[in-house]
Amino acid sequence: MTATLAAGALDQIFGGARSNHRFDDRAIGDETLRQLYELTKLAPTGFNAQPARYVFVRSAEAKARLAPVLSSSNRDKTLAAPLNAIVAWDSRFFEHLPQLLPGRDVAAYFVEDEPIRSAGVFNAALQAAFLIVAARSLGLDAGPMTGFNAAALDREFFPDGRLRSLLVLNLGYGDRSEIRERGPRLAFEDAVRVL
Repeated sequence: MTATLAAGALDQIFGGARSNHRFDDRAIGDETLRQLYELTKLAPTGFNAQPARYVFVRSAEAKARLAPVLSSSNRDKTLAAPLNAIVAWDSRFFEHLPQLLPGRDVAAYFVEDEPIRSAGVFNAALQAAFLIVAARSLGLDAGPMTGFNAAALDREFFPDGRLRSLLVLNLGYGDRSEIRERGPRLAFEDAVRVL
């Protein structure tokens, strides 16, 4: 890391970006999905555990399966998006640790439910945040939401119980004609202490 990104790039990823739930009709192709994952997989996670799993919902049949689990206020905007990403966490993520963290035996950390859940949810949330940044880096807009029935979504998309949903993310090329102004943010002095 030797240089700050150009102002335009920073604005695309942060300053000018908004959570967006209105998109034009351009499709998101398979190559873009692959690029999106290749960037997202670089997220830092504890023990390099990488517990997040992604289901990209694009077809009419898959959207029909997603529709009943969405809250009424989120249904129309979600179904209208060209792509929805279900971000879930793998409750058996630790089974991949010998491959992802070779030479270290950390199995003792993951024998009880609470450490598994805590590490799975926290690290998958980090990966979900990276997914949003990756999408913005590729020129996409993102609209994350938790307005869905997680138990129903899990029964529909993850019936074996291994994966557990964390959030749904609407993705596409944003229609910014009616986008809201950014909500207020806390000032540096209100949120930061330097010791």
